[in-house]
Amino acid sequence: MFKFFKKDNLVFGLILGLFTPLLGMVGFYFYRFSILNPFQFIQYLGMEKRLITSMVSFSLLANAIIFTIYINNHIDKTAKGIFFTTILYALLVFALKVWY
Repeated sequence: MFKFFKKDNLVFGLILGLFTPLLGMVGFYFYRFSILNPFQFIQYLGMEKRLITSMVSFSLLANAIIFTIYINNHIDKTAKGIFFTTILYALLVFALKVWY
C-alpha cells in the first residue's frame, strides 16, 4: 500500500503537490469553521476575502509536511514536483494578498 508513495517521479510530485493543499484546506475548514456547513463556509469566504489567504497559507503546511517526508527519504524527483507546486501556491497567496 505505501509502496505507491515511494515513487520517485516528477509528475507524481506535481500531482501530489497540487492535491495535498486541498486536504489542508479541508483541515482548515474542520479546525476553524466546522460549525458552518460547507455552503455557509464558502459564503463566508466570499465576504471575508482576507481569510482566503490565511486558508491557502495554512494548506501549504500540508505540502511542507509531505515535502519534508520525501526529502528525508531521498525521493528527490517527487520532492521537486512538490516544491514546484508549493512555489506556485505561494505565488497565488502573494497575489491574493496584494490584490485583496
